[in-house]
Amino acid sequence: MMFHAQSSSRNHCSLLAVLSRKFVDDKQKQAATDDKPKYPFPEIASSGRLEVHLLSSPSTDEFRRLLESSEPNIVYLQGEKINDSEEIGSLVWGDVDLSTPEALCGLFGSTLPTTVYLEIPNGENFAEALHSRGVPYVIYWKHSFSCYAACHFLQALLSVVQSSCSHTWDAFQLAHASFRLYCVRNNIVMASNSQKGSSKLGPHLLGDPPKIDIALSEMDVQGEENSPENLPAIKIYDDDVTMRFLVCGVPCTLDTSLLGPLEDGLNALLNIEIRGSKLHNRTSAPPPPLQAGAFSRGVVTMRCDLSTCSSAHISLLVSGSAQTCFNDQLLENHIKNELIENSQLVHALPNSGDNRLPPSEPRKSASIACGASVFEVSMKVSTWASQVLRQLAPDVSYRSLVMLGIASIQGLSVASFEKDDAERLLFFCTRQGKADHTENSVLTRPPSWLTSPAPSRKRSEPCRESKGVESENVCNVRPKLNAAAMRPIPHTRHHKMLPFSGFSEIERYDGDQVKANLPVAPLKHSSAGPTPVTHRKSLSSSYQAQQIISLNPLPLKKHGCGRAPIQVCSEEEFLRDVMQFLILRGHTRLVPQGGLAEFPDAILNAKRLDLFNLYREVVSRGGFHVGNGINWKGQVFSKMRNHTLTNRMTGVGNTLKRHYETYLLEYELAHDDVDGECCLLCHSSAAGDWVNCGICGEWAHFGCDRRQGLGAFKDYAKTDGLEYVCPQCSVTNFKKKSQKTSNGY
Repeated sequence: MMFHAQSSSRNHCSLLAVLSRKFVDDKQKQAATDDKPKYPFPEIASSGRLEVHLLSSPSTDEFRRLLESSEPNIVYLQGEKINDSEEIGSLVWGDVDLSTPEALCGLFGSTLPTTVYLEIPNGENFAEALHSRGVPYVIYWKHSFSCYAACHFLQALLSVVQSSCSHTWDAFQLAHASFRLYCVRNNIVMASNSQKGSSKLGPHLLGDPPKIDIALSEMDVQGEENSPENLPAIKIYDDDVTMRFLVCGVPCTLDTSLLGPLEDGLNALLNIEIRGSKLHNRTSAPPPPLQAGAFSRGVVTMRCDLSTCSSAHISLLVSGSAQTCFNDQLLENHIKNELIENSQLVHALPNSGDNRLPPSEPRKSASIACGASVFEVSMKVSTWASQVLRQLAPDVSYRSLVMLGIASIQGLSVASFEKDDAERLLFFCTRQGKADHTENSVLTRPPSWLTSPAPSRKRSEPCRESKGVESENVCNVRPKLNAAAMRPIPHTRHHKMLPFSGFSEIERYDGDQVKANLPVAPLKHSSAGPTPVTHRKSLSSSYQAQQIISLNPLPLKKHGCGRAPIQVCSEEEFLRDVMQFLILRGHTRLVPQGGLAEFPDAILNAKRLDLFNLYREVVSRGGFHVGNGINWKGQVFSKMRNHTLTNRMTGVGNTLKRHYETYLLEYELAHDDVDGECCLLCHSSAAGDWVNCGICGEWAHFGCDRRQGLGAFKDYAKTDGLEYVCPQCSVTNFKKKSQKTSNGY
């Protein structure tokens, strides 16, 4: 059960929040006092993929009408705040009696949400009644709790939902980890401190954990000796790396109460990304060094390219049986099952015993946690997980990292961290007073580049001038300058992301705008004089095409347009969508001032460039990354309005490629229009020497065609090369010619 709309796209999740009127009034009247810091209660509002419908103490009919019309995925029922107390009480809706589980279940008719969150104390019986009524997941509290603890958990849960398309189970695990990290550890669960540090005081989830189907269909297992239960599991080859996180909070002991929730929260975050991931490409790859000899017969190795739930790109080296690795859906499910069910993705690394808290206060930076105090925690994660986290940090719409208090990852600041977030998190850290530290406890410490200079270093006092050996000794005892303490806040602008080296991590997410970072041909200086402009353009274009083809790029973050599928889309609708896309991505120079009537302003063969048919023909043949596997002149240009029977243009293939790169390449990567084909001879979609039949339009590996007299692949891969005809079409044409010849005699 994913948090996405039941009748619309995956990109939206609907929430029906029923608030207590008294709680809303008390929140507006809250004022700061000397002994009690102010807590900035967040507003429940639509954001990201979360669409919110609000009600305040409604009648039963009002609730049912909105429930039927909106069909929400989540229903949040808030209890009323108790007078002169910070605790939350039972549900109070005016004169409506909701004191029994039967009365609460009576609110719901035939429309049932995926999740119901009951923010009331002693809600176990209510949750069991709703679950038996048919609600798949119910979040409830067993004991009493404070309004601050409830608010923090709710904000963490909604932040996860608005950031990514997550399962209820994973979203709860991440929100619960945030709750343990800031509420339980700081004893803010209850208004009174009677049950300090009890992890059972928090919210609970009633429902079954999700399962990933890794069994083959009956059709796939017919004739196979092994049953699905006996299939060998895949193996993923990946190394662990150490990552440093800056967490918002005051310096404290690195104990299990801190490292445990942080570890669980990051594991839940990565589970969300993997559970919603999609396999885009797989190619045969050599086995890891020193591992090939240990492989049993029938085991193959694949390099798999995936995009995660939030459009982060990763690449994994996987080995397994051929039956598993050549079935895309089965391979994708096996990868998800291996990473989620059988792996501990994050391991905390406590600091060594000699890392003591520095005597001076840590230096604060406005670029990290909006200037709030931070401390450093080291974690051991997989290489692919480090790539995902680095790609999520610059995304201003991704809020899950913030709810774990993570303000920086390997020096890369989390872009969605706001000032109110820092104030809320520090509210829990400072509310309980000064933390107690034992003599032998390991303390958190800020990184060296956030540490204040040592007190003994005085830049304003130069070395005193003395005579002889005395002057020399005075200068020698002066402490050496610490370069790390003077270093500014680091910014990782040159991360190397493999195998997607064509995209920079910082440029991958710039808010909601994503740009394709295409490589540019290097300029060479020559003493023989400047190179002609046309020659330079052709060299640059061909070099860019080679680089783009070698990248085999994955889709960019989706455009999210409402355009019809390209097979049934009209030309006007398509051109309007392309114009809006180019403007959204910052390519306003490509959109003329005259609008649709003048778009595009490129001219080919004395006619306006036919972008519509150019795009349809290319995506129907596998997309731009296929490159010279497409006969641009014979197959694509002949279907465009720019083509004429008396055409005498030379180099039209390169011209079409250049126009496609300019107007349509980034658009293709952000949409799912490419028709993924398999070889008509070997029925595999593996990369290779692809050629396209000029008659039926089907694809084949040139190496799979064993007919004699075909020539070499390079003869067909040229822009103006030979036209390939598949064996089936060749036989059909021969029969037709034979019939015409016999009829003629």
